[in-house]
Amino acid sequence: MPMIDVYAVEGTFSEKHALAKDLAAAVMRWEQVPQIPLFRNNTAAFIHDLPAGSVSNVSGDSNYVRVQVLTPAGVLDRDKQLGVVKELTELVAAAAGDPSLIERTWVLITESPEGGWGINGHANTGADIVQAARAALAAAKAK
Repeated sequence: MPMIDVYAVEGTFSEKHALAKDLAAAVMRWEQVPQIPLFRNNTAAFIHDLPAGSVSNVSGDSNYVRVQVLTPAGVLDRDKQLGVVKELTELVAAAAGDPSLIERTWVLITESPEGGWGINGHANTGADIVQAARAALAAAKAK
């Protein structure tokens, strides 16, 4: 159940909601979790517009995008990390209408520590999330 934050200068993206939805769906797909409300409702992306002049590299360029993905620890193995970074970078560049943005998109994958993922007022461990998913799958199957 990742949280995705995208930071870019205002005007980079015209369809922010569509980008947020696409990014959330992509990470959920790479995590390979079931398409159940527990995961669909708790996987989200946030697009943050930054004022012009608030981003710069050493040379003074400000046409960069930073994507930070927060996931529970151990969810993304190396192949999944490579896939997530590639796909999110491509989605960002496409949403900006600028293929060269691929070269200026930074994707950071951060793992939440065990017990550091809170939902519904409870700090969940990996085992808590697995148990909740199994219960949701069993309930869906019983219907």
